[in-house]
Amino acid sequence: MKIEDYLASLPQSIISGQDVQLPDNAFREIFRFSQLNKNDVFYHLGCGNGNGIAIAAEEFGVKKSVGIDNDIEKISIAKKLLEEKKISNGILQCQDILESDISDGTVILFWFSDQSMIEKMMPKFSSLKEGCRIITIWGPLPGILPDRVDFPYILNMVPFKKASSLQEQLLSVFGTDCIDFVVAWEFAERYTRAVGSPDAGNDRFLTILQSLVIWINAKNLGVACGHEIPIPIKNYISLLRTYFNIDVEYLLNED
Repeated sequence: MKIEDYLASLPQSIISGQDVQLPDNAFREIFRFSQLNKNDVFYHLGCGNGNGIAIAAEEFGVKKSVGIDNDIEKISIAKKLLEEKKISNGILQCQDILESDISDGTVILFWFSDQSMIEKMMPKFSSLKEGCRIITIWGPLPGILPDRVDFPYILNMVPFKKASSLQEQLLSVFGTDCIDFVVAWEFAERYTRAVGSPDAGNDRFLTILQSLVIWINAKNLGVACGHEIPIPIKNYISLLRTYFNIDVEYLLNED
């Protein structure tokens, strides 16, 4: 089956990120990366269980820590957490992020994979105050050059810098002139390690999938190193097809 069919067979709440909670250490890495501090107003769009809101308030002493999620059950869990920790500068809103007021935000964590949602949020992000830092995971905002990268964490600062092409944007994320298998594997592993749980048993499988996606995208955009398909890429394509009945080779544009 094609990789799209495989992904479609998985729970959509997992694919969309709706039911994926970042580990606490990932929040701390993100906050250090974004230089979150006591002068900041932090927003987590899609805050889930509220752990990020609590960490931003307790450990980084932000002026205000706001979590927004459209799931009433998750907001209820998050509110209980803040109450237990006696956090007074934490605010939780059960709301669609498209309808939310984030105009006073200075640091915003936005981890969504739904492209239509991302596109709809762009006007809201673009109108934020100068210097506002928007943190994304895995990919930058569409058409935007990142200001800083500690992959998989990407910092986009208002006003945004437009990328002249997808190639320029991709290479700016990876910080290299071209992408080979080693780079693809390293960055896929960083992503898996950052967002996965310590006891996850499928990390290597996910890393294989992600590294193939990274390299194939680079090849199709003309920014892969060399013209030949690297042997490890061929081997992993064959492994997925033979043992998991997952086809990714069709994604390669033929020259």
